Amino acid sequence: MPNTSAYLLVSHGSRDPRPQAAVEELATLVAQKVRLESEWMQKKSDRSSLAAPPVALSPLVGTAVLELGDQPLHEQIQQFSDRAYASGLKHLQVLPLFLLPGVHVMEDIPEQVAIASTALESKLTIEIRPHLGVHPGLSRLLATSLASVNADASILLSHGSRRVGGNQPVEAIAATLGAVPAYWSVSPSLEERLEDLVSAKYSHIGILPYFLFTGGITDAILTKVKLLSKQFPTSKLHLAEPIGASAELADLIWDLRSK
Repeated sequence: MPNTSAYLLVSHGSRDPRPQAAVEELATLVAQKVRLESEWMQKKSDRSSLAAPPVALSPLVGTAVLELGDQPLHEQIQQFSDRAYASGLKHLQVLPLFLLPGVHVMEDIPEQVAIASTALESKLTIEIRPHLGVHPGLSRLLATSLASVNADASILLSHGSRRVGGNQPVEAIAATLGAVPAYWSVSPSLEERLEDLVSAKYSHIGILPYFLFTGGITDAILTKVKLLSKQFPTSKLHLAEPIGASAELADLIWDLRSK
């Protein structure tokens, strides 16, 4: 039985080409998972009968951006939905690649999906899956990254949200990792957290970016850390890599389609 859903990975969008390249890599990895599951279901269906050989399976996994795209997100969804419908698929799952439950996740994406759904006139159903940041497996990925950093104290650095309660997930993950949270756009800032840890006489401080991919912000973080290293010369600052595209991250994305 072939998979009856198409999957659309929705990211924020950037003028920097690196995040989109990483999203495309993730889409390829997710497509591999769709193919493997579809093949398994086909074999299971045919096991007790002399059915015709399974047809070639072509999983439909695409990408779209909320901002800075050539088209608004709802038009990207409509075009991808038309492809899915033409391929005989009846269901589209939108997978938001966002770490925090901010305005993009809670308002912008649902609004764009609603516009697309109205325009499609019930050709197929569209369902928004939980955003990536809710998956508990993210803590494992971050712990692995943190283990590569030689530090006796750690900071989990997130973009930050001004939405009430929007930063609670970061605080929870930081607690799981034994780190303290800091934010790029709101308080407490990276510098404020470093002041506290340096005052507490920590000599090796790890900084773990809670960002999916390398891009403009992570470049700015690197520059900031270099400046802060001079500001706090008594402590060694160790900057880890962002989460990045990987088979492990694709596993989490794929898992969320059933949540």
